[in-house]
Amino acid sequence: MDFSVLFSSEGLLSLIMLTFMEIVLGVDNIIFISILSNTLPPVQEKQARLVGISLALIVRVALLSAVVWIVAWSKPIFEIYGFDVSIRDIILFLGGAFLLYKSTLEIHEKLEGHEEVVKKGKGHSLTNVIVQIVLIDIVFSFDSILTAVGLANHLLIMIIAVVISMVLMLVFSGTISAFINKHPTIKMLALSFLLLIGVLLVMEAFHQHVPKGYIYFAIAFSLFVEILNNRAKKVKESRKEVSDKDETKGEQ
Repeated sequence: MDFSVLFSSEGLLSLIMLTFMEIVLGVDNIIFISILSNTLPPVQEKQARLVGISLALIVRVALLSAVVWIVAWSKPIFEIYGFDVSIRDIILFLGGAFLLYKSTLEIHEKLEGHEEVVKKGKGHSLTNVIVQIVLIDIVFSFDSILTAVGLANHLLIMIIAVVISMVLMLVFSGTISAFINKHPTIKMLALSFLLLIGVLLVMEAFHQHVPKGYIYFAIAFSLFVEILNNRAKKVKESRKEVSDKDETKGEQ
């Protein structure tokens, strides 16, 4: 493995661009991990994120090492009424269907008020959550690997960029998880985002490509509006507290 490529201007530029793209493509992954880990008792949340992301990193590096094999997954293996089906299509379809099922289930539990029961660990185990994190990361790895191949010609650069993005994911997953768990409306927005990604994966499986930029923009805009709503709510509550204090003082 040639390490000198890292010290060239072309190598450094490729590393920076690829790392940025890996972080962007990891947004949906980290949201899924945050929501999934929140279904566990607090003592197990951090452990699930640490073990799950670490195993996902190992899997992603292994897939990168077999990048020629992975790219071959895009080749048709059989045909159904003139529609070519590849291993990639099957994995994307199963991954999208799983996201749709999981997101719908989480939304149902939230609306029906079953979150407290789930939080106590009933129906969810640490092993189960870790396995789901790793499996869904394999699905999300397709975009990551194909982007890496397109932006860099050196396996070393690809691996370093993936490691950096996954380490950042590990560092900030706790903060994002706490933020989502603290704000119920943000959590519902995140679940809606996962539903959208699930639909996107199923569409990709049927060769209907939708640029992810549109999806990310829509989610970013929705998140911005939700943050403004939360801010306005806090200002309103603060003014109400001041008004109540003034009324109390007036009565005295």
